[in-house]
Amino acid sequence: MSFCHPLDPTPGQADSDPLLRNASDGIHILDRNGNVIEASDSFCRMLGYSREEVIGMNVLQWEAHFRDRQEIIQVITDQLSTDSRSEFQTKHRRKDGSVFDVEVSGCPVRLGGDLVLFNSSRDITERLRVQREMELMQFITDHLAEGVSISDERGRLVYVNKAFVESLGYARDAVLSMRIGDFDPNYREESWPRHWEDLKRNGSLTFETTHRTRSGETIPVEIAANYIRYGGQEYNCAYVRYIAARKTMEQEVRIAATAFESQVGMLITDENANILRVNGAFTRITGYSAAEVIGRNPRILHSGRQSPDFYKALWQGVEDSGYWSGELWNRRKNGELFAEHLTITAVKDGDGRVTNYVGSLSDITPTKKTEEEIQRLVLYDPLTNLPNRRMLMDRLQVALAAAARTGRAGALLFIDLDNFKIVNDTRGHAVGDWLLQQVGNRLASEVREDDTVARLGGDEFIVMLQNLAVTQADASERAAAVAEKIIRSLAVPFVSAESRFLCTPSIGVTLFQDGRAPPEELLKQADIAMYEAKKSGRNTLKFYDRKVQEAITARVTLEAELRRAIEANEFALHYQVKVDRRGQPVGAEALIRWCHPARGIVPPAQFIPLLEETGLIIPAGLWILDTACRQVKRWEERDETRDLVLAINVSAKQFHQPDFVDQVRKVVARHAIDPQRLELEITESVLLDDTEAVIAAMRALRQYGVRLALDDFGTGYSSLNYLRKLPLNVMKIDQSFVQELGPDTSEGAIVQTIIAMAKILDLVVVAEGVETRSQKQYLDDWGCARYQGYLFGRPMPIEQFEASLPGRSLAAT
Repeated sequence: MSFCHPLDPTPGQADSDPLLRNASDGIHILDRNGNVIEASDSFCRMLGYSREEVIGMNVLQWEAHFRDRQEIIQVITDQLSTDSRSEFQTKHRRKDGSVFDVEVSGCPVRLGGDLVLFNSSRDITERLRVQREMELMQFITDHLAEGVSISDERGRLVYVNKAFVESLGYARDAVLSMRIGDFDPNYREESWPRHWEDLKRNGSLTFETTHRTRSGETIPVEIAANYIRYGGQEYNCAYVRYIAARKTMEQEVRIAATAFESQVGMLITDENANILRVNGAFTRITGYSAAEVIGRNPRILHSGRQSPDFYKALWQGVEDSGYWSGELWNRRKNGELFAEHLTITAVKDGDGRVTNYVGSLSDITPTKKTEEEIQRLVLYDPLTNLPNRRMLMDRLQVALAAAARTGRAGALLFIDLDNFKIVNDTRGHAVGDWLLQQVGNRLASEVREDDTVARLGGDEFIVMLQNLAVTQADASERAAAVAEKIIRSLAVPFVSAESRFLCTPSIGVTLFQDGRAPPEELLKQADIAMYEAKKSGRNTLKFYDRKVQEAITARVTLEAELRRAIEANEFALHYQVKVDRRGQPVGAEALIRWCHPARGIVPPAQFIPLLEETGLIIPAGLWILDTACRQVKRWEERDETRDLVLAINVSAKQFHQPDFVDQVRKVVARHAIDPQRLELEITESVLLDDTEAVIAAMRALRQYGVRLALDDFGTGYSSLNYLRKLPLNVMKIDQSFVQELGPDTSEGAIVQTIIAMAKILDLVVVAEGVETRSQKQYLDDWGCARYQGYLFGRPMPIEQFEASLPGRSLAAT
């Protein structure tokens, strides 16, 4: 406390001032010579004098730091000459001669016209003692290898030692601004109150957690937390042990224990290998109690199955590296042999001399006994207990060799259950698993003992038939007979406690005889035949046909080449002109062509269906859209072509993409074209799924300005009800109607109806496939507005297309 009276008291006022007399700190008023003219009771008690003795005393009578009167006078003069409060530490001497530390705070005031010094002395003996203890504690804890931290009840750090700071990698000030949750990833704010209460109740807690360092690394630690009260406050004093090395060792032990799945016996011997101590696991494993083996050599366990050379090599390994680990056979007290995993470690003193050996032994007899079961798990399907794919392939390899040697053919039956997925999805996997087990049992009951029934996975089974016949014809007949028997067997309902199930199979059959086809190829052939059975209506069998495989191989090759073509930009657009009734170009349709590096131009019919099937139509369609918009931009830059409309085909799969409308907008915006110069042609198949969503997307495109055309009208599922709802610009008459036009043909009647209906709906009609003048004339007479077909121009590259337009060549540069 510092004391400076705000008024200029008159003589005698200080004497009666209760604030002065009752102040908690040692208040004393000194004149210029250092004599006491007034003092508080607390100051008198502090020095051990009575008030009467203190009044009039000179500061030198209690000051233990300043010995010289002149030095004291100078200090007082300096204090009186300043307008601010001054503070310093010194020592006071009590009446009994004892010296104590004080902190003096003073300021000048006027008293009765005289300038005097109001001083306040505070005993800081305890504070300095605590400070020295803290410094000593900091010094000691900073030399500990363990981390030390003190946190308050809210988890805020108030003290840390050097090891703790260095472990986190931050500066000490940064650490002291943290809470526990800032570096302990396992800290949970909601569980901290319960943790704090547990700590208060128990006094201490020991647990493991991790700390996250500044670099982001997590290090394992063991925390010994202690509840302490100090200065009326509650704290958690935590000792942090860094246990990364221990954790690594523990992990290795856990891995070993898990691998062996057994308890570990321990024995400790002296340097002569005489047993000093064993644990309970040793007794359980060997049958010997501690009393029976202490003082004896572990050779009492020898089974006689290891030679003397084995033990010589064992001990040589311990001598060379201090460690040996391996398997051996030992004998229990009751004479029973058991397999053991033994680890021997030499314990050495500071001079490198062996003082003890520590042995850890595990009974791995159960593990040895389960090797057969493990082998079974490797080779058998755990659900049905049938051979799995691995065992099947092994047996098939043997069967191929036997067939090549004897000349007697065998067969593979690839069995896939029809509609099994429905059972799994509707009745649950437990029922599905039960059904697979029942199917496996029936299949096994329908074949000979030498044949093999295997489960590949899911609902796929394989039956391998051996030694069927010498001729392929007889072998085929017998294989078919087995397959038919399996179909009849599986046709019998499967009855459980709750339900009955019908389960039909599709079976693919392939024969083997000369051993030339490898097992994987035979499996592939049977798989292909099985899919042919599914295509044929299911619940039937099909033999492998090489032509089917060739078609599948060609399709796979074509798909791979298509994927490469997209990446290598092998596609191009060809353009077919659209004209008005006067034969003047009004636009074009952009048609994709594949420029194969080896086969040249690939007809669309050969690759577009595969694009659809594989989903590659999505990236291909986006490429078409982008390329078409780029071409429209070029046309807009020329007077001769700025009014042309370019149409592209959009597949149903592409149109149903959730972001298709956004894709169109982005591409149009990127090329900065007039959206009315782009026309999207869709077929009626687009409307088969989620019609309302399709119409909404079409309206969004139409609102944006993109033109919409209904392609191949009349060939799909046209409905006047939905047709009137579609925001179309154009209706295209399919070429199949145009090719058969005549005055009295049904096609003519249909075309006239389409044109009349389009006029009612205010749609532009485009006739596709116009190849003759007579076709054009009929269409003219019936009011058709636009034409497209070989009569006006074939699809052609952009250079040829622009050169064919009226006027000069406009080939793109």
